[in-house]
Amino acid sequence: MHTAPSDIEPVSPPQPPSGAARAGRALPQAAAALVVVLLLLVIVRLPWAGDLGMHAATIQRLSHNLFHPGNPLVDADTPSPYYSPWMLALGVVAKVSGLSVFGVLRIAALVGLTLLVTGVWRYVRTLTADRVAPALALLSLLLLWGPALFNWSGFLGLNSLALTVSYPSIFALGLTFHFWAWLTRATREEATWGRWLWLGVLWALILLCHQFTGVVASLGGLAMVIAARPARTALLRPAAALVLGMVLLWLWPYYDFFSLFSAGADLEAIHRPLYGHLAERFGLVLLGVAALVLRFRRDRWDPLALFFALGVLMFAAGGLSGHYSWGRALPAALIPAQLAAALEVVAAGRRAVRVAWACALGAALLVGAWTQVGTLGYVTGKDALPSVVAAKYRTPWVGYHWITPWVKYGDVVMARTMPARQIPAYGPYTVAPGYPDVFLADAGRREAAVARYFAAATPAAERAGIVREYGVRWVVGPGSLAGPGLRQVTAGPGGQVLYRVVP
Repeated sequence: MHTAPSDIEPVSPPQPPSGAARAGRALPQAAAALVVVLLLLVIVRLPWAGDLGMHAATIQRLSHNLFHPGNPLVDADTPSPYYSPWMLALGVVAKVSGLSVFGVLRIAALVGLTLLVTGVWRYVRTLTADRVAPALALLSLLLLWGPALFNWSGFLGLNSLALTVSYPSIFALGLTFHFWAWLTRATREEATWGRWLWLGVLWALILLCHQFTGVVASLGGLAMVIAARPARTALLRPAAALVLGMVLLWLWPYYDFFSLFSAGADLEAIHRPLYGHLAERFGLVLLGVAALVLRFRRDRWDPLALFFALGVLMFAAGGLSGHYSWGRALPAALIPAQLAAALEVVAAGRRAVRVAWACALGAALLVGAWTQVGTLGYVTGKDALPSVVAAKYRTPWVGYHWITPWVKYGDVVMARTMPARQIPAYGPYTVAPGYPDVFLADAGRREAAVARYFAAATPAAERAGIVREYGVRWVVGPGSLAGPGLRQVTAGPGGQVLYRVVP
């Protein structure tokens, strides 16, 4: 039956969004831009906490000897998993440019942040064409955590990122988002052999640069391949990429990648805290879990839902089996949930539902932002913050630059664990490493020697023997340590004193 022209209702042209709608869409983009500017300003200050000394020491060794750097922390000829392709590149930059390691780390931070922001944008664009989604996703990744502050390398909370932005884990995470974007497109298209082999190279690079982030990248990649449901014949190219990546991991000359699977108990003990206070640290992510449920109901092969399931399974398996280092795979559960929370705002469906979801996400992001508002202090300094904000500020480490007029590159310093995590950044070695070292066979013996040296009841003759055994030229310790064989040189923060070892 045909309708008379006079009976046809005119179709109204699509109306441009109202001013309120335009403002609502511009707000996430402006907020994301401000967060990026904040992180750029943080890079200028480069606050020190956690593993920064380890990475600075690694660049120190590579800048002095690219091909045989030795252990980054102690005077021993051992390999190290920190000698990754990315750190090798930074070592070359330090060697050629003459920049200080902290200048090179600022370059690393800028590259890592750029890769992260562009990687998030590219991957989110494979999930939705909505232009505001990448900004919402970045805000969710940085702010949708919990009411208690949580900092750990490889975890993308704003405060955590501010402290770790120069770390290899951030470089690897940036590459990971690009890897997922390329992989998603490869599974949707008839990708060439060359593209798949490039993905195998990129996968190996991520694993070599930061092993834990490599696990997250692998779980996400597996979820994306499963979600594509390729035919058996289509699996030949991904399999070839996997084989090429494994060969590259095996060929890397600076350390034996596959020996890391037999890491000792020290690594498990360090990561056990990852399984505590989950609600306080990650409670806001439950909003993303709810979004994942909605996505799964719409599509049983949703890649984010599959990714989340794989991450939860690995995290749970680590807790149940006592392999607490598997807890570093937790971002494999957090990232898809955070992305899902952002994407639900722009999902198809009734406008009222999207608005309600946007309000819920906005409230959660505000809670997360307030939890991490102390990050501002890494730019302004604590004294410039209002008292209510300053209470949330976590003071970074001071560093040991005060010993550098006397202690030179390659000197061995006797120091306890916390100083030992920072002193090698300036070029010296310590007797015992400040971090677990799976390739240092006598690490336990070295730690026992340090404990004996600083024990009040240890005889002077035994201390002198430890000094001779490890070639110690300097001691950093309390002022009460003064005695035979030590001459005070200078004092530093917190009552620490630098002593010269004398005959």
